[in-house]
Amino acid sequence: MVDITRHAEALAVLADSRYIPPPVRQDAPEGTLAWLRARASRFSTGQAHAGRRRLLEDLLAALDPDTLRDAARDLTLERDGRWEGVPVTVLGHALGFRDPGLASAARTAAPGYLSGEEKPEADAAVRDLFAGRGTAEDAVARVTLLLQAHDATEGLIRNALREARPGDDVARALERTLRLDPPLTVTRRLDRETGAEVRIDLVRANRDGEPHLTFGAGVRPCPADRHATALATGVLTAVLTR
Repeated sequence: MVDITRHAEALAVLADSRYIPPPVRQDAPEGTLAWLRARASRFSTGQAHAGRRRLLEDLLAALDPDTLRDAARDLTLERDGRWEGVPVTVLGHALGFRDPGLASAARTAAPGYLSGEEKPEADAAVRDLFAGRGTAEDAVARVTLLLQAHDATEGLIRNALREARPGDDVARALERTLRLDPPLTVTRRLDRETGAEVRIDLVRANRDGEPHLTFGAGVRPCPADRHATALATGVLTAVLTR
């Protein structure tokens, strides 16, 4: 495995289509977490990735980040600062989910979405998220957005609350967190020509360069960076200014 810690080297890998996500299991039963990972844009390559990413971008284009921010702020205030589950609930409502157990199902399934760890309870949560929606590509895209909203966006909020300093405004706290204490600290790629795995240390690379790489860069940047930041801003505004 090759470890990359410098910003320029990390950016070069992220911008090179030769480097792809490590392959995920493709033979899992329909409706399980492993099945979902095999159909997610994040873990796909080639034409499959291109089509799935376009679908994500179309879904996100219909969502106004400012509206998400305000809804996250208002719901956090309504809950007296109890913000856990707010990003998933707000994003879920915007994507057409109205399930009362939405946040709980996302919380159960999300850890294995990135790690690949398979558990029966995570599979059951994925089935709950798909209930009544079918398993077409559109439903897959919506569910993957929810899982990332739980894991990445809630992680960003949690870390920002830890990083916040007296006198900070929300934007400054978020920017420092994205650079120094991101919710995802490592990303991996596979060199499809040599088979070598590359491990990018985002925290160290972020310290070395001008723009942070927490939302990715190059070939596969996060399509929901503005939406994640908006949700986090809404929650943090409610919590830090109460």
